[in-house]
Parts: sequence; C-alpha cells; structure tokens
Amino acid sequence: MPRFLKSTSQILFEVADHVARITLNRPEKRNSLSPELIEELHNALLEADARTDVNAILLSAAGKDFCAGYDLGSTYGDNADPDADEAQYRSLNATLDDDSWGVEQTQRKLSIIMDIHKPVIAKVQGNCLAGGTDLALMCDMIIAADDARIAYPAVRANGTPPINLWMYHVGPQWAKRILMTGDVLLGRDAARIGLVLESVPPEELDAAADELVRRVSRIDADLLSAQKRVVNMAMELSGARTLQRFAAEMDARAHLSTGPGRTRFKSDIKEKGLKEAIKNRDAPFGDGVISLRGEDR
Repeated sequence: MPRFLKSTSQILFEVADHVARITLNRPEKRNSLSPELIEELHNALLEADARTDVNAILLSAAGKDFCAGYDLGSTYGDNADPDADEAQYRSLNATLDDDSWGVEQTQRKLSIIMDIHKPVIAKVQGNCLAGGTDLALMCDMIIAADDARIAYPAVRANGTPPINLWMYHVGPQWAKRILMTGDVLLGRDAARIGLVLESVPPEELDAAADELVRRVSRIDADLLSAQKRVVNMAMELSGARTLQRFAAEMDARAHLSTGPGRTRFKSDIKEKGLKEAIKNRDAPFGDGVISLRGEDR
C-alpha cells in the first residue's frame, strides 16, 4: 500500500479537513509532465485514495500555469544514459507497436485518476495545454480561471491526444473543432460549452475551488465513491475505456506522418531546437483563440 506521506521533488502533498491537496510543483518548467512527475503524481493519488482521513482530492499547480503539457525534452531530447544497456528494452521510436506500448505506459499512470474511488477536482489557471488537458479531463470536475488557456496545440504537428475524453465532455462537433485546429479555449468559454464545470475571475479561483472541494468532502467517502463509479461506468458503457486504447494507437500512428507539417517540425527540432520548432508550428494560427459569439460579446 502506498505511503506518500510527504512532499517530493515535484509534488506537494497535504491532507487537512478530509481533503488531500496534491500540487504539481515544477513552476520553472510550467509544470510540464516529466516521467518523474507522472510517477510521483500516480503515487500521491493512490495514497490519497487509501487514506481514511481523505474524502476528496484537489489537484492544482504551483506558479502561473496549471500544466504546459508533456515534457518534450524527455520526448525529443537526447536523454539516453550512455552507460545503460538498452538493447533488451523497447525503443519508443522503433516500430508502431513500440510507440503504442510507450504511450500506453504513460496513459496507465494518468488514468489512475478515473480508477481511484475518491473524487478529484482540478483547479486550472494559466496554460492547460496538450498533456495538461489529458490530466485535467481525467478529473471528475474542473474549475478554471476565466482567462485560463485550454488547448491541444500538439495536434498541429505532433500527434493526437493519447488520453482522449474530449467527445465525452463537449460532444463530437466541438471535439473536432478543438482537435482539428489546436486552437485555444479561454476558461470562460470552456465553461460555456461544458468542457469545464465552472470558470471564475482569476482572483477568485482559489476560494471557489476551496469551497467546491469543501462541499464535496463533507459527504462520506463510500457515498462519493458510489456516485463517481456509477457515472464513470456510464462513460465506460459508452466506450470511454476502449477509446483510450484506440487513442494510444492512433497517437503512435500519427507520429509516423510524413506530411509537410510533421516533417518540418522534426527537421526544425534537429536544426533549430524545440522552442523554435514549436514557434514555427504555431505561427500560421496567430493567437489561435476561439471566440464564441453570444450575449456577453
């Protein structure tokens, strides 16, 4: 059984008043998801689920951003240990199946959010991009700042979300609109289409998230588990679990694209570095913010 009783290098962990507060703590890296952070988060979630003094979990992030995505330095950087014998292990870029296998390993770690019995509420500020949305959309509820930026820009050249719950939150048309452009939804508009539960002014986000998790945590843990598992089973009966296996394989397939966008991105990384590659990838889309028309516009 996990015993994650203290903060670690990349996660802050605290329990008080029946709430476990788990905080991503890589603000200098915009809380990007490194393998170490994913592992520590996985263990913290299991610890919170196992504890009898926890009824609900609040997932938040230190600094100005919730999560800027997967740590691409781990994906595209040269991080091999020259002293390690790698011959007996899969190379993630060797074959389609190897790539699928690698994506599935990360997927299993983050999918624990859906599998644990206790509800997880995400508090989203700043950028919530790519892998950050994989993380947030796994949570049971999301409360966001009005000006939070939610998007999956990696679809422009990198692949497809390896954890894909967009359709279950916003339906097929909005899922396609977001994933076929990589454009940004601001928190206030994400709330309007149901991608997040609620958005509030940035200065009110902490108080609003605290109040929501406080109300949820006043219900007994076994009753909360019943509600979560019934609703999640409805999603599974609609294919959500099967879809995640398919999404991992489609992400691996998308990595094999030889189209001009993907080809340029890979050559830019090699010749100019990751930062310039991302800049060139996103340049044709301008600010990329989706503008909803309505009474308040």
